[in-house]
Amino acid sequence: MNFLSDRIARLEESATLAMTRMSRELESQGIDVINLSIGEPDFDTPLFIKEAAKKAIDDNYSHYSPVPGFQELREAICIKLKRDNNLDYKASQIVASTGAKQALANAILSLVNPGEEVIIPSPYWVSYSELIKLAEGHAVYVKASIENDFKITASQLEKAINAKTKLIMFNSPCNPTGSVYTHEELKSIAGVIEANPHVIVIADEIYEHINFAGKHESLASFPAIKDRIILINGVSKGYAMTGWRLGYLAANQEIATACNKMQGQITSGTCSISQMAAVQAMLRDPNEVEEIKIMVEAFRNRRDLLLGLLKEIPGLKVNLPDGAFYIFPEANSYFSKKTKEGQCICNADHLCMYLLRDAHVALVSGEAFGDPNCIRFSYATSEDRLIEAVKRIRTSLDKLV
Repeated sequence: MNFLSDRIARLEESATLAMTRMSRELESQGIDVINLSIGEPDFDTPLFIKEAAKKAIDDNYSHYSPVPGFQELREAICIKLKRDNNLDYKASQIVASTGAKQALANAILSLVNPGEEVIIPSPYWVSYSELIKLAEGHAVYVKASIENDFKITASQLEKAINAKTKLIMFNSPCNPTGSVYTHEELKSIAGVIEANPHVIVIADEIYEHINFAGKHESLASFPAIKDRIILINGVSKGYAMTGWRLGYLAANQEIATACNKMQGQITSGTCSISQMAAVQAMLRDPNEVEEIKIMVEAFRNRRDLLLGLLKEIPGLKVNLPDGAFYIFPEANSYFSKKTKEGQCICNADHLCMYLLRDAHVALVSGEAFGDPNCIRFSYATSEDRLIEAVKRIRTSLDKLV
């Protein structure tokens, strides 16, 4: 007898977490695996944030917090949004969650009814489509190509919107492509959103601080649509705080209240110590945090290094990503090849599994991100490991016939 629900049967395992799991299994056998699959900064949390957490423990912040987070944290987030993004929010419009992923889930489950359409620019982060499944919505994918740096146009978005459209998922800087939308590109997209008042937008800005193109541009900065933007952010990427599990959303009062209600039935308030640490992260101007500047510069250097190395591999097509810490090359020229044992490399899944087993380098198939022609490289590791990873990959690819 099958006791599991249809809901869980429809849900896919996260491809990034699955590849990380397989990498760890090989490592447990004594194999040196270079993991370029996980989206986690390889830097430590800044000292001033850790000190704030220690103080919170000493000050006995060990009890339940309000469901949407401590008032002090939500006010600090409002200060951050005004300082960094020139956006005005009240503390009541902020909901702090156990990571940005929960903030996304809160918003999607609070908004989407069965059968309603959700537009997702593709390539997209793996959990977007699965969260839409949980809400029983219908995902509509708008395809972007490497020729346009994996960014959709306002015209494409306009054609995808209809009376059933409830929500648009928007991500800049983007995972998996590293793409960053310019002010003018956002302005054009904002015009389409303004013309469709029945549509809400989730703007995922978790990679805000890892931006090589200049100042971050928020879709919520266009006044005509601000009340229909649900801004998602957190401390995981920009402050190297993945394990602290602290994300947040900012939205109009009705949506924020709904997300508070949703969270209250699932987790209640997130970790009290993480919240108090995040207060200090929010209050500090990121331009004055030396650890952030060092981390972003390291990522820029790694991007340039990895791009140069990948360009030397025949058959890989790359573009220049302006943010996050990913490169998303087209690799479909290898899909018609075979291993020396005669096994077909028929798609990106096969290619990634082959490189894991033969080169001991973990990557993620673009299939999981909505583009089956690509594979994702995370360069959140040292330059030496990146050089070694590409050396191994090139050797393995040269074996294919």
